Amino acid sequence: MKNYNVGIIGATGMVGQRFALLLADHPNFTVTALAASSRSAGKTYEEALSGRWAMTVPCPQNLKSMTVYDATNDIDTIVSKVDFVFCAVDMKKDEILALEEMYAKKECPVVSNNSANRKTPDVPMVIPELNSDHIKIIDSQRKRLGTKKGFIAVKSNCSLQSYVPALYPLDEKYGVEKVLVCTYQAISGAGKTFERWPEMIDNVIPYIGGEEEKSEVEPLKIWGKIRCGKIVPAKKPEFTAQCLRVPVSDGHMAAVFVTFKNKPTKEEILKVWKDFSGEPQALSLPHAPKQFLNYFEEDNMPQTKLNRDLEGGMAISVGRLREDSQYDYKFVCLSHNTLRGAAGGGVLLAELLCAKGYMD
Repeated sequence: MKNYNVGIIGATGMVGQRFALLLADHPNFTVTALAASSRSAGKTYEEALSGRWAMTVPCPQNLKSMTVYDATNDIDTIVSKVDFVFCAVDMKKDEILALEEMYAKKECPVVSNNSANRKTPDVPMVIPELNSDHIKIIDSQRKRLGTKKGFIAVKSNCSLQSYVPALYPLDEKYGVEKVLVCTYQAISGAGKTFERWPEMIDNVIPYIGGEEEKSEVEPLKIWGKIRCGKIVPAKKPEFTAQCLRVPVSDGHMAAVFVTFKNKPTKEEILKVWKDFSGEPQALSLPHAPKQFLNYFEEDNMPQTKLNRDLEGGMAISVGRLREDSQYDYKFVCLSHNTLRGAAGGGVLLAELLCAKGYMD
């Protein structure tokens, strides 16, 4: 892979901070621009983060003294310094749509953590191990935008990263028909820490705005097919979801119930999970986990605190596979929501796009 200069748009937020940590010593990506809102513009990154750093390790030394740009007003300066940008801004959806398209039309590719463009038919929403072929839609998107290099690619909602990877490889052989999923989501998914959200200590909130719709709709785009310059969502599997906020710092867990068209044996499911890998593994991308799906035989595993950081937080943990009285099978899954589910998933997607020549 070549070397690229990259920018972080929304660098002061929690996901932006995670991007900063992942990119500070990346073998192929060098951060040459940091951007945030007008409140942070003109300050050093260290000054802009004063009292706001939410990570458990210090801010990277090589980024502290960088001047933060205004994500909107300094766009020409930013795009002159980078080959592409990661976007993780906290803005209204229509503002994010406009901002990301503005960068793309300036011939600056955007790898977005935001939800605003996930429903755009010619914007690929990619979990790199699962639907890497969707990046081909970028050619159609560029025609619509009138760009040669610029485009927008997005990662899916963070909660999907726990359960969709375990279901997707089973579908081709056995046909996933119906899925019921209950997610138990960490507070960092709301951009919070326990210090900033003391109400979450010893508490569970049975509602996360917009999360259930995303959990039911977004998988169908991942399962979708490219037709006539658009990604057409699949009609199956049918998903129903309930999403709860739980008192955990990082890590989204999911309880999954699934019915198949052709019911496999438990041994067949376990073999599919063990053998499954995707294009990131074939290409040996820097942030690709060696073993994507990891099954734990112990009844009390996986556990959030013990397993969320598996393979740098980029692997998926699965456990408790057993037959169910209402569905065919049930099991639990776990992923790190700000690594695999957010910044790490974005970095892996960018690595895939670079390897395929889309950033050149």
